[in-house]
Amino acid sequence: MSKNKTKTSEINIQVDLNENNLPIEMRWDAEGSDSKKALTSAFLLSLWDPQEKNTMKIDLWTKEMSVEEMKQFFHQSLLSMADTFEKATGENLICEDLRDYCYHFAEKMKILPE
Repeated sequence: MSKNKTKTSEINIQVDLNENNLPIEMRWDAEGSDSKKALTSAFLLSLWDPQEKNTMKIDLWTKEMSVEEMKQFFHQSLLSMADTFEKATGENLICEDLRDYCYHFAEKMKILPE
C-alpha cells in the first residue's frame, strides 16, 4: 500500500426541473462546507477533458434569476477566473488586462457601484 494517503470529497448539485426540463430550484453542498443544501440561482461548471483537450461545461440558471443578477454573476465570475488563472499560471500581466476588461464589462452593464 502506498504511504501517501488520498482522500475523496464530494460536491453535490441538485436541480429540480419543471415539466419542460428547465431548472426551477437548485441546491448544492460539499463535504467540509458549512453550506448544507444551500439554494443557488445559477452555476457555471467547466471541466477539462485531458484526453480530448477540450472543456466540457454545464450552465444552468433558474427563471427567477433576474437579468441584473445575471450581469453581476458574470462580472464576478470573470473576475474570479482572472484570479484563478493568475494563481495557476503566474501570468499577472494578462490577468490585469482581463480585470480591465471586467471593469469595462461592469461599466457597459451599468453595474458599477455609484
